[in-house]
Amino acid sequence: MAFTFSDLFAGIGGFHAALGALGGECWFTSEIDRNASAVYDYNWLRPQRDGFQDEKKVVSGDIVPLTDPHVFVPPTDVLAAGFPCQPFSKSGFQRGMDETRGTLFWNIARVLEEHQPPVLLLENVRNLAGPNHKDTWATIVRTLRESGYRVSSVPAVFSPHLIGPEFGGRPQVRERVFIMAHKIGKGGNDGRDDVPIVVPKPVYGWNPLDWSLDSHLLQDDAEIEHLDRYVLPESDQAIIEIWDDLLDKIVDRLDGGKLPGFPVWADEFRTLGQAEDVIDASPVPVPAWKADFLRKNARFYEQHRAVIDSWKARHDNLEGLAPSRRKLEWQAQDPTSLWDTVMHFRPSGIRAKRPTYLPALVAITQTSIIGSRKRRITPREAARLQGLPDWFEFRHVLGDGTVEEQPDAATYRQLGNGVNVGAAYFVFRKYVLEHRDEIAEHAPHVVEAVEAASENPDEMLTTPLEARPLPMAAQGRGRGVMDLLVGEPQEATAPA
Repeated sequence: MAFTFSDLFAGIGGFHAALGALGGECWFTSEIDRNASAVYDYNWLRPQRDGFQDEKKVVSGDIVPLTDPHVFVPPTDVLAAGFPCQPFSKSGFQRGMDETRGTLFWNIARVLEEHQPPVLLLENVRNLAGPNHKDTWATIVRTLRESGYRVSSVPAVFSPHLIGPEFGGRPQVRERVFIMAHKIGKGGNDGRDDVPIVVPKPVYGWNPLDWSLDSHLLQDDAEIEHLDRYVLPESDQAIIEIWDDLLDKIVDRLDGGKLPGFPVWADEFRTLGQAEDVIDASPVPVPAWKADFLRKNARFYEQHRAVIDSWKARHDNLEGLAPSRRKLEWQAQDPTSLWDTVMHFRPSGIRAKRPTYLPALVAITQTSIIGSRKRRITPREAARLQGLPDWFEFRHVLGDGTVEEQPDAATYRQLGNGVNVGAAYFVFRKYVLEHRDEIAEHAPHVVEAVEAASENPDEMLTTPLEARPLPMAAQGRGRGVMDLLVGEPQEATAPA
Protein backbone atom coordinates (compact mmCIF):
# COMPACT_ATOMS: atom_id res chain seq x y z
CA MET A 1 0.00 0.00 0.00
CA ALA A 2 1.31 3.47 -0.91
CA PHE A 3 2.00 6.08 1.73
CA THR A 4 0.55 9.58 1.49
CA PHE A 5 2.23 12.98 1.52
CA SER A 6 1.45 16.68 1.48
CA ASP A 7 3.67 18.95 -0.61
CA LEU A 8 3.93 22.53 0.74
CA PHE A 9 5.87 25.34 -0.97
CA ALA A 10 5.87 22.77 -3.74
CA GLY A 11 7.43 24.71 -6.62
CA ILE A 12 7.29 22.50 -9.71
CA GLY A 13 7.46 19.26 -7.77
CA GLY A 14 10.97 18.14 -6.83
CA PHE A 15 9.65 16.56 -3.63
CA HIS A 16 6.74 15.06 -5.57
CA ALA A 17 9.17 13.34 -7.95
CA ALA A 18 11.29 11.97 -5.09
CA LEU A 19 8.41 10.80 -2.88
CA GLY A 20 6.39 9.55 -5.84
CA ALA A 21 9.36 7.48 -6.98
CA LEU A 22 9.44 5.96 -3.49
CA GLY A 23 5.80 4.93 -3.78
CA GLY A 24 4.12 7.95 -2.24
CA GLU A 25 0.71 9.33 -3.20
CA CYS A 26 0.25 13.11 -3.05
CA TRP A 27 -2.91 14.14 -1.23
CA PHE A 28 -2.34 17.89 -1.04
CA THR A 29 -0.22 20.54 -2.75
CA SER A 30 0.28 24.21 -1.95
CA GLU A 31 2.24 26.65 -4.13
CA ILE A 32 1.72 30.41 -4.31
CA ASP A 33 3.44 31.09 -7.66
CA ARG A 34 0.92 30.75 -10.48
CA ASN A 35 3.41 29.68 -13.15
CA ALA A 36 5.08 27.09 -10.94
CA SER A 37 1.72 25.68 -9.84
CA ALA A 38 0.65 25.40 -13.49
CA VAL A 39 3.75 23.36 -14.35
CA TYR A 40 3.26 21.23 -11.22
CA ASP A 41 -0.34 20.60 -12.14
CA TYR A 42 0.48 19.72 -15.75
CA ASN A 43 3.02 17.06 -14.81
CA TRP A 44 1.72 15.59 -11.55
CA LEU A 45 -2.00 16.19 -11.08
CA ARG A 46 -3.49 16.60 -14.55
CA PRO A 47 -2.69 12.98 -15.55
CA GLN A 48 -4.67 11.73 -12.54
CA ARG A 49 -7.64 13.96 -13.34
CA ASP A 50 -7.54 12.91 -16.99
CA GLY A 51 -7.43 9.27 -15.90
CA PHE A 52 -10.44 9.84 -13.61
CA GLN A 53 -8.37 8.65 -10.64
CA ASP A 54 -8.97 11.84 -8.71
CA GLU A 55 -10.88 14.73 -10.25
CA LYS A 56 -10.44 16.87 -7.11
CA LYS A 57 -6.65 17.04 -7.25
CA VAL A 58 -5.51 20.60 -7.88
CA VAL A 59 -2.74 22.85 -6.61
CA SER A 60 -3.91 25.06 -3.76
CA GLY A 61 -2.41 28.51 -3.40
CA ASP A 62 -1.01 30.51 -0.49
CA ILE A 63 -0.37 28.30 2.56
CA VAL A 64 -1.13 31.09 5.04
CA PRO A 65 -4.96 31.10 4.78
CA LEU A 66 -4.83 27.31 4.51
CA THR A 67 -3.35 27.04 8.01
CA ASP A 68 -4.58 30.09 9.90
CA PRO A 69 -6.93 30.22 11.71
CA HIS A 70 -8.01 26.74 10.54
CA VAL A 71 -5.82 24.01 9.06
CA PHE A 72 -7.12 22.82 5.69
CA VAL A 73 -4.10 20.66 4.95
CA PRO A 74 -5.21 17.04 5.34
CA PRO A 75 -3.53 14.43 7.56
CA THR A 76 -0.90 12.46 5.65
CA ASP A 77 1.97 10.11 6.43
CA VAL A 78 4.65 12.55 5.25
CA LEU A 79 4.78 16.33 5.24
CA ALA A 80 7.27 17.79 2.75
CA ALA A 81 8.09 21.48 2.50
CA GLY A 82 10.82 23.56 0.87
CA PHE A 83 10.10 26.60 2.98
CA PRO A 84 11.85 30.00 2.70
CA CYS A 85 14.54 30.91 5.22
CA GLN A 86 13.22 33.69 7.49
CA PRO A 87 14.68 34.96 10.76
CA PHE A 88 12.60 34.44 13.88
CA SER A 89 12.00 36.80 16.75
CA LYS A 90 14.99 37.24 19.06
CA SER A 91 13.04 38.23 22.11
CA GLY A 92 15.13 35.99 24.34
CA PHE A 93 12.05 34.11 25.51
CA GLN A 94 11.59 30.50 24.53
CA ARG A 95 7.92 30.66 23.70
CA GLY A 96 7.65 27.37 21.82
CA MET A 97 5.76 27.51 18.52
CA ASP A 98 4.76 31.13 19.10
CA GLU A 99 8.38 32.14 18.50
CA THR A 100 7.90 31.26 14.85
CA ARG A 101 4.69 33.27 14.39
CA GLY A 102 4.92 35.59 11.41
CA THR A 103 7.17 33.22 9.47
CA LEU A 104 6.18 30.52 7.03
CA PHE A 105 7.71 27.89 9.28
CA TRP A 106 4.91 28.75 11.73
CA ASN A 107 2.41 27.60 9.10
CA ILE A 108 4.26 24.28 8.86
CA ALA A 109 4.18 24.03 12.65
CA ARG A 110 0.41 24.55 12.57
CA VAL A 111 0.05 21.42 10.45
CA LEU A 112 2.29 19.50 12.87
CA GLU A 113 0.21 20.71 15.79
CA GLU A 114 -3.05 19.72 14.10
CA HIS A 115 -2.17 16.38 12.51
CA GLN A 116 1.19 15.12 13.81
CA PRO A 117 2.32 13.63 10.46
CA PRO A 118 4.63 10.70 11.25
CA VAL A 119 7.51 11.85 8.99
CA LEU A 120 8.72 15.33 8.15
CA LEU A 121 10.96 16.28 5.19
CA LEU A 122 12.06 19.92 4.96
CA GLU A 123 14.64 21.58 2.72
CA ASN A 124 16.26 24.99 2.94
CA VAL A 125 19.23 26.96 1.69
CA ARG A 126 22.75 26.26 2.95
CA ASN A 127 22.80 29.50 4.92
CA LEU A 128 20.27 28.12 7.39
CA ALA A 129 23.16 26.12 8.84
CA GLY A 130 25.45 29.16 8.96
CA PRO A 131 26.42 31.39 11.87
CA ASN A 132 23.97 34.14 10.91
CA HIS A 133 21.03 31.80 11.47
CA LYS A 134 22.02 30.05 14.68
CA ASP A 135 18.96 31.34 16.51
CA THR A 136 16.67 30.40 13.63
CA TRP A 137 18.06 26.88 13.52
CA ALA A 138 17.82 26.44 17.29
CA THR A 139 14.20 27.59 17.23
CA ILE A 140 13.30 25.11 14.48
CA VAL A 141 14.87 22.22 16.38
CA ARG A 142 13.26 23.26 19.67
CA THR A 143 9.84 23.66 18.02
CA LEU A 144 10.01 20.22 16.40
CA ARG A 145 11.12 18.52 19.62
CA GLU A 146 8.42 20.22 21.65
CA SER A 147 5.93 19.03 19.03
CA GLY A 148 6.98 15.42 19.65
CA TYR A 149 9.54 14.78 16.90
CA ARG A 150 12.98 13.24 16.89
CA VAL A 151 15.30 15.59 15.00
CA SER A 152 19.03 16.14 14.93
CA SER A 153 20.34 19.39 16.39
CA VAL A 154 23.12 19.26 13.77
CA PRO A 155 22.08 20.41 10.28
CA ALA A 156 22.24 17.77 7.54
CA VAL A 157 23.90 19.42 4.53
CA PHE A 158 24.04 17.55 1.24
CA SER A 159 24.51 18.06 -2.52
CA PRO A 160 23.57 15.94 -5.56
CA HIS A 161 27.11 15.98 -6.98
CA LEU A 162 28.17 13.78 -4.05
CA ILE A 163 26.02 10.91 -5.37
CA GLY A 164 27.07 8.89 -8.42
CA PRO A 165 24.77 8.78 -11.47
CA GLU A 166 23.79 5.17 -10.78
CA PHE A 167 22.13 6.35 -7.55
CA GLY A 168 20.37 9.43 -8.92
CA GLY A 169 23.16 11.98 -8.45
CA ARG A 170 23.70 14.92 -10.76
CA PRO A 171 26.74 17.06 -11.72
CA GLN A 172 25.58 20.11 -9.73
CA VAL A 173 27.06 21.51 -6.53
CA ARG A 174 23.89 22.37 -4.69
CA GLU A 175 24.41 22.26 -0.95
CA ARG A 176 21.12 22.38 0.88
CA VAL A 177 20.00 21.79 4.46
CA PHE A 178 17.64 18.83 4.85
CA ILE A 179 15.62 18.59 8.04
CA MET A 180 14.38 15.06 8.63
CA ALA A 181 12.21 14.29 11.65
CA HIS A 182 9.77 11.63 12.76
CA LYS A 183 7.08 11.39 15.39
CA ILE A 184 8.02 9.79 18.70
CA GLY A 185 5.70 11.59 21.09
CA LYS A 186 6.33 14.49 23.43
CA GLY A 187 9.07 13.88 25.94
CA GLY A 188 10.48 11.03 23.85
CA ASN A 189 13.81 12.60 22.91
CA ASP A 190 16.55 10.57 24.55
CA GLY A 191 19.75 12.20 23.29
CA ARG A 192 20.14 9.90 20.28
CA ASP A 193 19.34 12.63 17.80
CA ASP A 194 22.46 14.75 17.44
CA VAL A 195 23.94 12.88 14.47
CA PRO A 196 22.81 14.26 11.09
CA ILE A 197 21.52 11.69 8.63
CA VAL A 198 24.02 12.87 5.98
CA VAL A 199 27.22 14.90 5.85
CA PRO A 200 28.55 16.77 2.81
CA LYS A 201 30.86 13.99 1.63
CA PRO A 202 30.69 11.62 -1.39
CA VAL A 203 28.73 8.40 -0.89
CA TYR A 204 29.08 4.86 -2.25
CA GLY A 205 32.74 5.52 -3.08
CA TRP A 206 31.88 8.11 -5.73
CA ASN A 207 34.52 10.63 -6.83
CA PRO A 208 32.83 13.90 -7.92
CA LEU A 209 35.73 14.59 -10.30
CA ASP A 210 34.48 11.65 -12.36
CA TRP A 211 31.47 13.66 -13.48
CA SER A 212 31.49 14.36 -17.22
CA LEU A 213 29.07 16.91 -18.59
CA ASP A 214 29.18 15.31 -22.04
CA SER A 215 28.34 11.86 -20.66
CA HIS A 216 26.05 12.74 -17.77
CA LEU A 217 24.17 15.89 -18.75
CA LEU A 218 24.39 17.51 -22.16
CA GLN A 219 22.01 17.04 -25.04
CA ASP A 220 23.29 16.46 -28.53
CA ASP A 221 23.13 19.88 -30.18
CA ALA A 222 21.35 18.31 -33.17
CA GLU A 223 18.38 17.38 -30.95
CA ILE A 224 17.94 20.81 -29.35
CA GLU A 225 14.91 22.67 -30.60
CA HIS A 226 15.61 26.37 -31.16
CA LEU A 227 19.34 25.87 -30.63
CA ASP A 228 19.92 29.47 -31.66
CA ARG A 229 18.32 30.62 -28.39
CA TYR A 230 21.22 29.17 -26.41
CA VAL A 231 24.22 29.81 -28.66
CA LEU A 232 26.41 32.59 -27.31
CA PRO A 233 25.98 35.87 -29.19
CA GLU A 234 29.00 37.00 -31.17
CA SER A 235 29.64 39.82 -28.70
CA ASP A 236 30.07 37.34 -25.83
CA GLN A 237 32.19 35.03 -27.96
CA ALA A 238 34.43 37.99 -28.80
CA ILE A 239 34.99 38.70 -25.10
CA ILE A 240 35.99 35.09 -24.49
CA GLU A 241 38.35 35.20 -27.48
CA ILE A 242 40.06 38.28 -26.03
CA TRP A 243 40.77 36.56 -22.72
CA ASP A 244 41.66 33.32 -24.48
CA ASP A 245 44.28 35.22 -26.45
CA LEU A 246 45.97 36.21 -23.19
CA LEU A 247 45.88 32.63 -21.93
CA ASP A 248 47.41 31.36 -25.14
CA LYS A 249 50.32 33.81 -24.95
CA ILE A 250 50.98 33.51 -21.25
CA VAL A 251 50.47 29.85 -20.39
CA ASP A 252 54.04 28.76 -21.14
CA ARG A 253 55.36 31.45 -18.81
CA LEU A 254 53.25 30.40 -15.83
CA ASP A 255 54.63 28.52 -12.88
CA GLY A 256 53.48 24.94 -13.39
CA GLY A 257 51.49 26.01 -16.46
CA LYS A 258 48.53 27.14 -14.37
CA LEU A 259 46.87 30.50 -14.03
CA PRO A 260 46.77 32.07 -10.56
CA GLY A 261 43.79 31.32 -8.36
CA PHE A 262 43.10 34.96 -7.48
CA PRO A 263 40.83 37.11 -9.70
CA VAL A 264 42.74 38.70 -12.57
CA TRP A 265 41.65 42.33 -12.94
CA ALA A 266 42.74 43.90 -16.22
CA ASP A 267 42.06 47.40 -14.90
CA GLU A 268 44.54 46.83 -12.07
CA PHE A 269 47.56 45.86 -14.18
CA ARG A 270 50.28 48.18 -12.85
CA THR A 271 53.56 47.92 -11.00
CA LEU A 272 53.64 47.01 -7.32
CA GLY A 273 54.77 50.51 -6.44
CA GLN A 274 51.86 52.01 -8.33
CA ALA A 275 49.49 49.60 -6.59
CA GLU A 276 50.78 50.73 -3.18
CA ASP A 277 50.23 54.34 -4.23
CA VAL A 278 46.61 53.54 -5.16
CA ILE A 279 46.06 51.88 -1.80
CA ASP A 280 47.65 54.74 0.14
CA ALA A 281 45.83 57.46 -1.83
CA SER A 282 42.37 56.01 -1.32
CA PRO A 283 40.14 58.50 0.61
CA VAL A 284 38.67 55.55 2.52
CA PRO A 285 40.58 52.55 3.86
CA VAL A 286 40.94 49.82 1.24
CA PRO A 287 39.60 46.51 2.59
CA ALA A 288 42.35 43.99 3.29
CA TRP A 289 41.00 41.51 0.74
CA LYS A 290 40.98 44.13 -2.01
CA ALA A 291 44.46 45.40 -1.15
CA ASP A 292 45.68 41.81 -1.35
CA PHE A 293 44.14 41.39 -4.83
CA LEU A 294 45.64 44.69 -5.99
CA ARG A 295 49.11 43.59 -4.93
CA LYS A 296 48.72 40.14 -6.47
CA ASN A 297 47.58 41.63 -9.78
CA ALA A 298 50.53 44.03 -9.69
CA ARG A 299 53.01 41.17 -9.18
CA PHE A 300 51.32 39.21 -11.95
CA TYR A 301 51.67 42.23 -14.23
CA GLU A 302 55.33 42.73 -13.37
CA GLN A 303 56.08 39.08 -14.14
CA HIS A 304 54.38 39.20 -17.55
CA ARG A 305 54.48 42.89 -18.42
CA ALA A 306 55.57 42.58 -22.04
CA VAL A 307 52.96 39.93 -22.84
CA ILE A 308 50.16 41.81 -21.08
CA ASP A 309 51.00 45.19 -22.66
CA SER A 310 51.09 43.59 -26.11
CA TRP A 311 47.77 41.81 -25.44
CA LYS A 312 46.02 45.01 -24.35
CA ALA A 313 47.37 46.85 -27.38
CA ARG A 314 46.05 44.17 -29.75
CA HIS A 315 42.59 44.61 -28.28
CA ASP A 316 42.35 48.41 -28.13
CA ASN A 317 43.23 48.46 -24.43
CA LEU A 318 39.98 46.54 -23.81
CA GLU A 319 37.91 49.59 -24.69
CA GLY A 320 34.22 48.77 -24.95
CA LEU A 321 34.36 45.89 -22.47
CA ALA A 322 32.08 46.33 -19.49
CA PRO A 323 33.88 46.43 -16.11
CA SER A 324 32.60 42.96 -15.21
CA ARG A 325 34.05 41.60 -18.47
CA ARG A 326 37.50 42.98 -17.67
CA LYS A 327 37.90 40.49 -14.82
CA LEU A 328 38.70 36.77 -14.98
CA GLU A 329 38.28 34.28 -12.14
CA TRP A 330 40.18 31.12 -13.10
CA GLN A 331 39.06 28.03 -11.17
CA ALA A 332 39.56 25.51 -13.95
CA GLN A 333 42.88 24.00 -12.86
CA ASP A 334 44.44 22.22 -15.87
CA PRO A 335 42.67 23.50 -19.02
CA THR A 336 44.56 26.25 -20.85
CA SER A 337 41.69 27.58 -22.98
CA LEU A 338 38.43 29.11 -21.88
CA TRP A 339 36.69 27.05 -24.55
CA ASP A 340 37.64 23.93 -22.59
CA THR A 341 35.91 25.16 -19.42
CA VAL A 342 32.47 25.93 -18.05
CA MET A 343 31.98 29.67 -17.70
CA HIS A 344 29.69 32.10 -15.94
CA PHE A 345 29.38 35.77 -16.79
CA ARG A 346 28.99 37.23 -13.30
CA PRO A 347 28.92 40.78 -11.92
CA SER A 348 32.29 39.96 -10.31
CA GLY A 349 33.82 38.82 -13.60
CA ILE A 350 34.04 35.86 -15.94
CA ARG A 351 34.42 32.71 -13.88
CA ALA A 352 35.90 29.59 -15.50
CA LYS A 353 35.64 26.13 -13.93
CA ARG A 354 36.41 22.53 -14.85
CA PRO A 355 33.86 20.87 -17.16
CA THR A 356 33.03 18.23 -14.54
CA TYR A 357 30.13 19.50 -12.42
CA LEU A 358 28.30 22.81 -12.44
CA PRO A 359 27.57 25.35 -9.71
CA ALA A 360 24.09 25.54 -8.25
CA LEU A 361 21.28 26.68 -10.47
CA VAL A 362 19.94 30.00 -9.26
CA ALA A 363 16.57 31.66 -9.70
CA ILE A 364 17.79 33.91 -12.51
CA THR A 365 18.75 33.29 -16.11
CA GLN A 366 22.49 33.45 -15.37
CA THR A 367 23.03 29.94 -16.70
CA SER A 368 26.27 28.06 -17.24
CA ILE A 369 28.16 28.45 -20.52
CA ILE A 370 29.55 25.22 -21.96
CA GLY A 371 32.78 26.35 -23.63
CA SER A 372 33.12 23.35 -25.92
CA ARG A 373 29.59 23.95 -27.26
CA LYS A 374 29.78 27.77 -27.31
CA ARG A 375 26.32 27.90 -25.77
CA ARG A 376 24.44 28.07 -22.50
CA ILE A 377 22.77 25.07 -20.94
CA THR A 378 19.24 24.50 -22.17
CA PRO A 379 16.11 24.29 -20.01
CA ARG A 380 16.13 20.51 -20.53
CA GLU A 381 19.72 20.27 -19.29
CA ALA A 382 18.84 22.47 -16.31
CA ALA A 383 15.91 20.14 -15.56
CA ARG A 384 18.27 17.18 -15.72
CA LEU A 385 20.55 18.92 -13.22
CA GLN A 386 17.62 18.93 -10.80
CA GLY A 387 16.91 15.24 -11.39
CA LEU A 388 13.68 15.75 -13.32
CA PRO A 389 13.03 13.15 -16.05
CA ASP A 390 13.01 14.05 -19.72
CA TRP A 391 9.26 13.49 -19.94
CA PHE A 392 8.72 16.39 -17.52
CA GLU A 393 7.37 19.36 -19.49
CA PHE A 394 7.22 23.07 -18.74
CA ARG A 395 3.70 23.64 -19.95
CA HIS A 396 0.50 25.31 -18.78
CA VAL A 397 -3.09 24.32 -19.48
CA LEU A 398 -5.01 27.50 -20.25
CA GLY A 399 -8.59 28.21 -19.29
CA ASP A 400 -9.90 27.12 -22.70
CA GLY A 401 -8.09 23.80 -22.46
CA THR A 402 -5.25 24.64 -24.83
CA VAL A 403 -1.67 23.94 -23.79
CA GLU A 404 1.23 26.36 -24.11
CA GLU A 405 4.96 26.22 -23.41
CA GLN A 406 6.13 28.70 -20.81
CA PRO A 407 9.03 31.11 -21.52
CA ASP A 408 12.54 29.83 -20.81
CA ALA A 409 13.11 32.59 -18.24
CA ALA A 410 10.29 31.22 -16.08
CA THR A 411 11.67 27.69 -16.42
CA TYR A 412 15.18 28.67 -15.34
CA ARG A 413 13.75 30.59 -12.37
CA GLN A 414 11.61 27.66 -11.24
CA LEU A 415 14.50 25.22 -11.53
CA GLY A 416 16.76 27.59 -9.61
CA ASN A 417 14.20 27.62 -6.80
CA GLY A 418 13.60 23.89 -6.92
CA VAL A 419 14.48 20.82 -4.88
CA ASN A 420 16.95 18.34 -6.37
CA VAL A 421 15.17 15.02 -6.80
CA GLY A 422 18.17 12.73 -6.30
CA ALA A 423 19.38 14.48 -3.16
CA ALA A 424 15.92 14.48 -1.58
CA TYR A 425 15.39 10.82 -2.52
CA PHE A 426 18.74 9.77 -1.05
CA VAL A 427 18.27 11.68 2.21
CA PHE A 428 14.66 10.56 2.75
CA ARG A 429 15.37 6.91 1.92
CA LYS A 430 18.44 6.77 4.15
CA TYR A 431 16.59 8.39 7.04
CA VAL A 432 13.59 6.08 6.88
CA LEU A 433 15.77 2.97 6.68
CA GLU A 434 17.89 4.13 9.61
CA HIS A 435 14.84 4.91 11.78
CA ARG A 436 12.52 2.24 10.39
CA ASP A 437 11.54 0.73 13.73
CA GLU A 438 10.29 3.98 15.25
CA ILE A 439 8.69 5.18 12.00
CA ALA A 440 6.89 1.86 11.51
CA GLU A 441 5.02 2.42 14.79
CA HIS A 442 3.12 5.33 13.22
CA ALA A 443 3.56 4.91 9.45
CA PRO A 444 4.33 1.31 8.45
CA HIS A 445 3.41 2.03 4.82
CA VAL A 446 6.28 4.53 4.58
CA VAL A 447 8.79 1.92 5.73
CA GLU A 448 7.34 -0.79 3.48
CA ALA A 449 7.44 1.48 0.42
CA VAL A 450 10.99 2.67 1.05
CA GLU A 451 12.25 -0.86 1.67
CA ALA A 452 10.75 -1.95 -1.66
CA ALA A 453 12.07 1.01 -3.65
CA SER A 454 15.15 1.07 -5.85
CA GLU A 455 18.31 2.84 -4.71
CA ASN A 456 18.08 4.92 -7.88
CA PRO A 457 15.09 7.27 -8.35
CA ASP A 458 15.81 7.45 -12.10
CA GLU A 459 14.72 3.83 -12.43
CA MET A 460 11.35 4.77 -10.95
CA LEU A 461 10.91 7.85 -13.15
CA THR A 462 11.65 6.48 -16.63
CA THR A 463 7.97 7.01 -17.50
CA PRO A 464 5.37 9.33 -15.94
CA LEU A 465 4.19 8.17 -12.55
CA GLU A 466 1.10 6.08 -13.07
CA ALA A 467 -2.11 7.21 -11.44
CA ARG A 468 -2.24 4.64 -8.67
CA PRO A 469 -5.43 3.90 -6.77
CA LEU A 470 -5.61 6.09 -3.70
CA PRO A 471 -4.67 4.49 -0.37
CA MET A 472 -7.51 3.56 1.90
CA ALA A 473 -6.24 5.73 4.73
CA ALA A 474 -3.47 7.87 6.12
CA GLN A 475 -2.80 7.48 9.83
CA GLY A 476 -6.04 5.57 10.07
CA ARG A 477 -8.14 8.32 8.49
CA GLY A 478 -10.14 7.72 5.35
CA ARG A 479 -10.39 9.70 2.16
CA GLY A 480 -13.59 11.29 3.31
CA VAL A 481 -11.69 13.12 6.03
CA MET A 482 -9.43 14.65 3.41
CA ASP A 483 -12.36 15.88 1.34
CA LEU A 484 -13.80 17.52 4.44
CA LEU A 485 -10.52 19.20 5.38
CA VAL A 486 -9.43 20.45 1.98
CA GLY A 487 -12.63 22.12 0.93
CA GLU A 488 -12.46 24.33 -2.15
CA PRO A 489 -8.93 24.90 -3.52
CA GLN A 490 -7.49 28.37 -3.59
CA GLU A 491 -5.95 29.76 -6.77
CA ALA A 492 -2.23 30.37 -6.82
CA THR A 493 -1.11 33.94 -7.32
CA ALA A 494 0.96 35.49 -10.05
CA PRO A 495 4.70 35.70 -9.34
CA ALA A 496 6.07 39.01 -8.15
